[in-house]
Amino acid sequence: MSTLTRARCRLRAHPFALDAALAAGVLVCMLAGSFVDPHGPDGITWELRAPDPLSLVLMTLGAAALAFRRRAPRRVLALAGGASVVESVTGDPRAPVAMCAVVALYTVASTTDRPTTWRIGLLTTTVLTGTAMIAGPLPWYAQENLAIFAWTGIGATAGDAVRSRRAFVRAIRERAERAERTREEEARRRVAEERLRIARDLHDVVAHHIALINVQAGVAAHVMDRRPDQAKEALAHVREASRSALGELRATVGLLRQSGDPEAPTEPAPGLDRLDELAGTFRSAGLRVEVARADQGTVLPAAVDLAAYRIVQEALTNVRKHAGDAAKAEVSVVRVGPHIEITVLDDGTGDDQDGAPGGGPGGGHGLLGMRERVAALRGTLTTGPRYGGGFRVHAILPVETRTSAQDGL
Repeated sequence: MSTLTRARCRLRAHPFALDAALAAGVLVCMLAGSFVDPHGPDGITWELRAPDPLSLVLMTLGAAALAFRRRAPRRVLALAGGASVVESVTGDPRAPVAMCAVVALYTVASTTDRPTTWRIGLLTTTVLTGTAMIAGPLPWYAQENLAIFAWTGIGATAGDAVRSRRAFVRAIRERAERAERTREEEARRRVAEERLRIARDLHDVVAHHIALINVQAGVAAHVMDRRPDQAKEALAHVREASRSALGELRATVGLLRQSGDPEAPTEPAPGLDRLDELAGTFRSAGLRVEVARADQGTVLPAAVDLAAYRIVQEALTNVRKHAGDAAKAEVSVVRVGPHIEITVLDDGTGDDQDGAPGGGPGGGHGLLGMRERVAALRGTLTTGPRYGGGFRVHAILPVETRTSAQDGL
């Protein structure tokens, strides 16, 4: 921090001291001007003279009032203006008492609005100049009278200019602070959205594969002694499910890596092209799954494709967990105009049906994750129990997201 900057900080911290110093400086200037007589006997000559006692008192009062110009600017202007009026009427030759009125008028203009500045400035200029021209000892066209008019106008104009500059700088600072807050809020929002997205992906991956592993491990434990071959097959499914889970977890956690990281995943996210593979994993776990597609080879944006896959995955996982061993699931994917509709039905008869797919708990994260995925794509999701038993999950997703539509323009 430079010496000038430190001095400014100290002065801003003690405004009264600054005003007192300004008042002392104005008093010195007025006193110096009062000892000079521009009207000598030989025309315009400069001669030393002694100011009148009344002029000294008026200069002292006007300067002392300037020390309080920040606290009561209009009262200080009234006092300084009154002292200037008295000096204009009685002073001959005249002392520069009007200088304190000019400083006070500048202070008022710099601390108020423009209409008020115009009114007060015009009133002050009219009163001081008019009094000096009409009631003063000098002719109305004297240079001192015109000087009062000029200096009061300059004081009001300078104060208004300073006020405008302060308002401009303050507006720029506020815009910068608002923009900074907006950037921080946007960054926090993006971080929160990314955390939710990663949490949904982790939930879907873990719930799906852990459910399959749990089923196959139970089968292996049940037939280990009587049917070793079937137990080996179940354990093979466990190994395959765990391998798939590790691969998807690696890909999901890899999203947290920075761009350019050589270990960042390059495998594309799963989509509806792996729907048959997904259904096969559930069939191997003992769930009867039928898949019907009428999407006519529609190519979906990556976000929509991933959301559709995760919705089917979560719905089938809940069917397998909650709908009962004899449950059957039906999956349909249909292109309807600008949307693609995904429907998952089951005929489960689980005892804990209370509003989640396949009779799963309604307060679980699976159904919430589905809603968040669909809402992020501006789609709709409908879930609920079916008449006669079972559960229905129906999602409508746009074939083109807003980003992909703009890319095609």
